[in-house]
Amino acid sequence: MSTCRGVDVSAYQSPQNWREHRTNGLVFAFAKASEGMHGRDDRFATHIKGIQGAGLLAGAYHFGWPNQDPRAEADNYIAAVRPYAGAGFCHWLDLERYSDGRNYKGKSAAQIKIWVTAWLARVQTAFPHQRVGVYTSADDLKAGHVPAGTPIWYPEYPWGPAAFSKAEAAARPKPSGWAPLLWQFTSQPMDRSIAYMSAAELRAWASGESAQPGRGVVSLAAVVYGATHSMADEKKHPSGADDIARVQDALVANGRLKKGSFARGIFDVPTKEGYAAEQRAQHFTGAAADGVPGKKSLTTLGKRHGWTVVA
Repeated sequence: MSTCRGVDVSAYQSPQNWREHRTNGLVFAFAKASEGMHGRDDRFATHIKGIQGAGLLAGAYHFGWPNQDPRAEADNYIAAVRPYAGAGFCHWLDLERYSDGRNYKGKSAAQIKIWVTAWLARVQTAFPHQRVGVYTSADDLKAGHVPAGTPIWYPEYPWGPAAFSKAEAAARPKPSGWAPLLWQFTSQPMDRSIAYMSAAELRAWASGESAQPGRGVVSLAAVVYGATHSMADEKKHPSGADDIARVQDALVANGRLKKGSFARGIFDVPTKEGYAAEQRAQHFTGAAADGVPGKKSLTTLGKRHGWTVVA
């Protein structure tokens, strides 16, 4: 199963070098925006601007208090994120019980589910073409706090500090029969998660273009990165390998690239030359046929070979 990598941050984390994170293979990043009916995260604006400026898939989350007014909490979150919530932005309700239970106090499981449903619906209404999901624990899922069909971001830390590769090699968690979209597998040295989609699939899902993983999609950003960076840099940014391989297969099928002449998943010199040949065949000239994919040429190539292009 394809996966991609991400992190989440709040006021507890200092400002990050998000461009370096992306170079090192990060695809998505989410930042805490709000809590309860009135709380705001002091570093949200700094974090989210950096995330978006680096071209990562961006999102935000709200820490919920199910014993408060769900409409007021949703409105607090909506106001915090609206200046940044463009196309493809993801919204998450952080549904987790404080250790002393103060944010769940006085509420039954059925009442919490009603509260969650109301919060999700209000945020979805505010952002009708964007994804809204829930970050929550195995206990909350077992208690039935989350409506069926909700995208789940699931925290479980089996190892303590762990590299992304360890989570990618492990079995996908299945708490109470749910299949989480994202798994937050460690909080050390910072919160790290993997998504059970390729980078292109996750961007397509976030943009509303694909409700299920596995659809044929290619990320323009991933292949352009590959075409404009060295092979050493590309190896540090493995999330685009599947996208580049799909482009290479299309070039081979079109007779622009000789099978066996290139490094699969790497936008190397033969691949760039093959893509330039494809651009010329599509009647591009000059700088528009330099072997670096553009949206128009990549879209045309994808239509012929059964995949779509996302940003």
